[in-house]
Amino acid sequence: MRSTTNTADPVTITGKVQTEEDRALQEELRQRGPLPVHIAIIMDGNGRWAQQQGKRRVVGHYEGVESVRDITEACAQLGIPYLTLYTFSTENWQRPASEVNALMQLLVKTIRREKKALLENGVQLRVVGDVAQLPPVCQVELEQAMQETARNDRLVLTLALSYSGRWEILQAVRTLARRVQEGTLRPEDIDEATFAAALPSAGLPDPDLLIRTGGEFRVSNFLLWQIAYTELYITDIYWPAFRRRQLYEAIRSFQNRERRFGRIYTSDTNGTE
Repeated sequence: MRSTTNTADPVTITGKVQTEEDRALQEELRQRGPLPVHIAIIMDGNGRWAQQQGKRRVVGHYEGVESVRDITEACAQLGIPYLTLYTFSTENWQRPASEVNALMQLLVKTIRREKKALLENGVQLRVVGDVAQLPPVCQVELEQAMQETARNDRLVLTLALSYSGRWEILQAVRTLARRVQEGTLRPEDIDEATFAAALPSAGLPDPDLLIRTGGEFRVSNFLLWQIAYTELYITDIYWPAFRRRQLYEAIRSFQNRERRFGRIYTSDTNGTE
């Protein structure tokens, strides 16, 4: 894929001028250690944040969009190439119809408003999930935005919409089963690489860092195949209050960890992982 963006160009998704202090914090992170290549985020706590403010739950969803803009901008500025946001799960369809409708309207409004900024800042939009379940207007807006940003390569922003990890694994199983049935694949030839290539999210590297806001200690059916060795970072902060300063804290925590991927080192005499 050919680059359409000069990575030296400033990133301006929020419309705010980046401060010298923020530039210094980002440079400090780069100098401190390797940055995650792929950050995935479970954006939890919109409703609780709104209730805490004495406002309707939908207000939390609108404020959460501001966090999306800030975190996307910060990731692009840092040079992190992949950001995946758990935007709407298959289980979220069980919420009250009024809230689901408000979320779908917010999705359409946000895509229309942000598409120009994504294009100008080299952000490629992707979607993973059972998109056919979304209202037609959402499908049209998403498809147009994905097509128009397809050549951007500064940051791949993936929205997990009508998504669950179990749904994704089932899609891969069905794809491989059909190939076996058609005689183009032998069961004994299915390995981890074959399975990963059949996932709807194929092409995205496994996340290095999974952030969950809102304080819950679970992965909520998100990227179940891909997070086998992902570093987890859980914060009590609700998503609408999670901004770049909190992102930097999560990255510092990631940089402080020793990633072993199941291996042990010669100096580690007691390690089992």
